[in-house]
Amino acid sequence: MGRKQTKTMTNETHNQRKSEKVLVTGGGGFLGRAIIKRLIDRRDQVHSLARNYYADLEAMGVDQIQGDLADAGVVAKACNSRDIVFHVAAKPPPWGDYADYFKTNVTGTQNVIESCLKYNVSRIVYTSTPSVVFNGKEIAGANESMPYPPKYCTHYSKTKAIAEQHVVKAAGNALRTVVLRPHQIWGPGDPHFAPRLIARAKKLKQIGNGKNLVDTTYIDNAADAHILAADKLKENPQISGKIYFLSQGEPIPAWEMINSILNAAGYEPVTGKIPFRIAWFIGAILEFFYNTFRFSGEPQMTRFLAEAVAHSHWFDISAAKQDLGYKPEVSTAEGLKKLKAWFKANI
Repeated sequence: MGRKQTKTMTNETHNQRKSEKVLVTGGGGFLGRAIIKRLIDRRDQVHSLARNYYADLEAMGVDQIQGDLADAGVVAKACNSRDIVFHVAAKPPPWGDYADYFKTNVTGTQNVIESCLKYNVSRIVYTSTPSVVFNGKEIAGANESMPYPPKYCTHYSKTKAIAEQHVVKAAGNALRTVVLRPHQIWGPGDPHFAPRLIARAKKLKQIGNGKNLVDTTYIDNAADAHILAADKLKENPQISGKIYFLSQGEPIPAWEMINSILNAAGYEPVTGKIPFRIAWFIGAILEFFYNTFRFSGEPQMTRFLAEAVAHSHWFDISAAKQDLGYKPEVSTAEGLKKLKAWFKANI
């Protein structure tokens, strides 16, 4: 079946389906905005809950509610009269106070769940992260049965793990929920991954032997997966309460991916190297000083960062393919071409 015919059938399906009232928390963020664009294309009535106002969302006709996830009243107002909530908002990694992470990631998620139950919202699609199972060791092809580690070295991972457990536990007759774990989202407009690499481009050194494999998720694929999950959750109650890993399904050497992103932005590849154990030890020392003396900003190196870039971490996405019909439509190679074109036009 050709691309044109597939697109026509998709449009016909959108025309036949009933429009829904949708809330996207974190609608002004990288993933939230991508999800919203797809919802608008489907002719859904979209509402966004975020701390800030976004002119581009206003231009798309999105009803914006400004407020904090930790404010139960604001969250209740945002969830009232909605059919489904895409809970995307979170305090991002890598650094900050535990109380701040807990307030946004855990309390905020509890507020969303309670408000959905109060106002008879039928479904929650929750955006989690594979970091919730990262144990600092090699992960090669693990599936959703992989357990949570006994302890975490980042507040982000710990609070996201707590939050997703609340979402899973909330699944029942009154509320259907699904948890998605997209692995390292990137693409045009990425405000986190690529900018961090670029900011450190001239100082970056390869940590470890460079042979470790990782997988990532292109932004379009991540957004498509959320829409698929929402639809499947409505059709099939059997997936309620389940968790799914998402990625490109194309594990590649971590430093090859890093250098590809730098290349797309017009930077030279990383050539310097540093042993993993030295990088990990530097991270531990910097964390100690930042925590002890309350320095502003974030450490240039942390234990988690050293482990993440020196160890393999890729996951089996068979469950998402089977249950959600997920298929990464944009390959890594194609995504890098799109990213390079975006950098050329915007930098």
